[in-house]
Formats: sequence, structure tokens, C-alpha cells
Amino acid sequence: MVLGLVLALFIGLSLGALGSGGTMLALPLLVHVAGFPPGQAVAMSMLIVGGTSLLGAYLHYRRGHHHLKATVLMAASGILGAFAGSWWTHRVAGHILMLIFAALLALVGANMFFSRPEARAGAACRPLRCALIGAAVGLLTGFLGVGGGFLIVPALVLLAGIETRKAIGASLAIIAANSAAGFAGQLRFIDIEPGPTLLFLAAAMGGMLAGVPIASRLPEASLRKAFAVMLLAIAAFIGSVNLMKL
Repeated sequence: MVLGLVLALFIGLSLGALGSGGTMLALPLLVHVAGFPPGQAVAMSMLIVGGTSLLGAYLHYRRGHHHLKATVLMAASGILGAFAGSWWTHRVAGHILMLIFAALLALVGANMFFSRPEARAGAACRPLRCALIGAAVGLLTGFLGVGGGFLIVPALVLLAGIETRKAIGASLAIIAANSAAGFAGQLRFIDIEPGPTLLFLAAAMGGMLAGVPIASRLPEASLRKAFAVMLLAIAAFIGSVNLMKL
């Protein structure tokens, strides 16, 4: 439990600093450290991630890190996608779910390591394109219990042409909305343990309070590369453990 709470702190820290990444830790933390079944862990992850992201979105908003148009478009479509995605979680075997998650971690880790974080001017956030991307990210949220910030931040930078710090704030607001919808969908199939969930949520929120100032001070490139290495290591661990169950 102590190790789990320490890792939950890092979930909030990563979310606050990068607007992504911490959600990728929540599921393996709950499954491999805390020992919850994958299906239950997905639902718990959504509550932890959603509550922490809501706090982070508010803190970033106070610092001027937000983009209202993109947030509304992607959150509205993402809510529908997340509710639909939750239907599939309990129709896939637990070890298969974790293998899919490990593959996603590896893909995202490699992308984070080699990509450049600088914002590039792009087209305006056109309603149809932003809505479709939001729905796709929402499906991923509902299915695997991940917030999708690792997709949302690049999408906001490229489609809306906004700076990375504003994309981080918008990403957290979208993650909070998607997670709420996904959590509501998951409750149709499974119950969660409120005590441990609230403990992990409180720890993650503590990390968020430390992570938001980091987003304004430290070079994002260094943060992303360090986190990418950790994602790849976690992917290797989860993949090796669950491949043995095939």
C-alpha cells in the first residue's frame, strides 16, 4: 500500500506537469502493485484519474493554460466514446487486456521519446476533426481506463495550433470528462472498493499540486524523455508477466 501511494503521487505529478502519462501508470499500479483484478482496476483508475485531472484542469485554468473551444468539442464527443468503450472491457480476458495495455504503453513511450514537444502552428480546431479525435480518445478511455492525454496533447497542438502549456490544461479537462463518462459506464458491470480508491485519489491529487508548477518551470523535452523511458520499462514488465499467461 505504501509503494502504491507513492506511485499514485507520481501519477498526479505527471498529469500536472505533462497533461498525460500518469493515467498510463494507474492501471498497472492497481493491478500489479495493489492486486486488484483488471476489470475492477479499470473502473478505479477512471475515478482516480478523473478526480485528479479535474483538480489539475482548475489549477491550470487559473494560470491561463486552457483552450475553451477545443476542450468543449473534444470533451463532448469523448464522453460518448468513453461510455461506449466501457462496454468492451469485461468482454476481454484480463491477461489479454493487460497485453493490449502493454503494447499501447510501448507505442506511446517510443512516440514520447522521439517526438519534439515544441508547439507547431496548425489549422484551426475544426469541429468535425476535433469531435472525431475526441470520440476516438474517449473509446480508449472507456475500454482501458486511460485518460488519453498522450493523444489529446499532440492533437490540440497540431489541430488547434495552441501552445503546449495550454494544451496540457485543456487535456486535463477533457480527461476529467472522459473519465467520468467511462466510470459511469463501468459501474454497470462492477463495483469498486471505496476506501483504497479514495486513498489513491488523495495521493494523486497531492502529486497534482506539485506537478502543475513544474509545467511552468522545467523544460518539457526533458520531462517527456524521462517519462518515456519509464513507460517503456513498465510496458516490458507488464508484457512479460502477461505473455506467460497465454
